[in-house]
Amino acid sequence: MDALPVSPPAAAAGGPTTSDFARDLVAGLRATPKRIPPKYFYDAAGSRLFERITTLPEYYPTRAEMQILRERAGAVAALVPAEGALIEFGSGSSAKVRLLLARTPKLRAYVPVDISGEFLGEEARRLRAEHSSLQVVPVAADFTKPFALPDAVRGLPRAGFFPGSTIGNFDPDDAKAFLRNAAGVLGGGAAFIVGVDLVKDEAILNRAYDDAQGVTAAFNLNLLARANRELRADFDLDGFAHHAFFNEEQSRIEMHLVSRRVQQVHVAGATFTFDEGETIHTENSYKYTVDGFLRLAAEAGWRGSDVWTDKDRLFSVHALKANGPDRT
Repeated sequence: MDALPVSPPAAAAGGPTTSDFARDLVAGLRATPKRIPPKYFYDAAGSRLFERITTLPEYYPTRAEMQILRERAGAVAALVPAEGALIEFGSGSSAKVRLLLARTPKLRAYVPVDISGEFLGEEARRLRAEHSSLQVVPVAADFTKPFALPDAVRGLPRAGFFPGSTIGNFDPDDAKAFLRNAAGVLGGGAAFIVGVDLVKDEAILNRAYDDAQGVTAAFNLNLLARANRELRADFDLDGFAHHAFFNEEQSRIEMHLVSRRVQQVHVAGATFTFDEGETIHTENSYKYTVDGFLRLAAEAGWRGSDVWTDKDRLFSVHALKANGPDRT
C-alpha cells in the first residue's frame, strides 16, 4: 500500500451515484474477479491510516527510503535545478520532500500533485509556513494522467520526485505509461527521483502488508467504509476480512478483501452478490530488482543515472534522466 492520489469526496464530484468513485466501484464490482482501484484508499481517513502504517515496525519501506534520502541528501538534492521547480507526483505526507527542500534553498517552486483532498491542502499550508521564500503551488489532478502545470512554474527547469514505491502499484504496462506521462510533464533532460521497493524474503513482505496491530487491515477495510459514507452503500465491514500475500510468479504483493459469508451489497443503485471466500482485489505492489526497474524505465524513455539502496538492500532510490533535449 503505497501512496496513490488522494481522491475527492463524492459530493464534490457530482453526487453519490455520479462520482468517479461510484462509477469505478460499480465497474470494479461487476468485473471478474471483483476489484476496486487502489487510488480510492486515500480519502482523509485512509490517508491518516496510511501515515500510521508508515510507523509500524513491520513496514520497512518508509524507514529504508528515509535512510537513503538522509544519507544521500546532497547527491539527490543536486539533481534538482537551482532556481527551478520540484514536481512531486502523489505528494501525501511531506516528510520525504522536506529532506530535499532543506538542501535546495534556491528552489523557486514546489508543486505537489494529487487529486484534490484535505491532506494535500493541509501539507501545502505547513510547507508555506516553513519555507516563506518558496512558492508552494499544489495542483489538484490525477497524476496518472496528463495534467497542466500552474503558470507560476512554466518556463522553469524542473525535476520530479516520486517516493514511496508508489510505482509498484501500477502493473508494468501502466508503470511505463505513467513514466512516459511524467517525461512529458518534466521535459527532456529532466531528472526524476523515484522510490522503488526491491525483491526480498517473502516473510518480510508478508509481514509488512499484514501487521500485527491490524492497521493495514483497517486501511483496506476503509475502502468499504468510504463507500458507505460517500455512496450510501451498505457494506457490512464485519463481513469482510483483510488478506495480503506475496505472489511470487508476478513478483507482487496482492491485497484483497475476502467475503466471510454469502451476502449481498447495494452500491449506487446496483446489487452485488458475494460467495463465501470471494474476494475484492484492492491493490498490487510490484517488487523489482534494480536491473529490472532500469529496463522498465528505459522502455518508457528514461535512462538511469544513479541508484542508491539502504544498508540491508530492502529499498532503492533511482535517479532517472529523461531522454531528449534539455528543456530551456
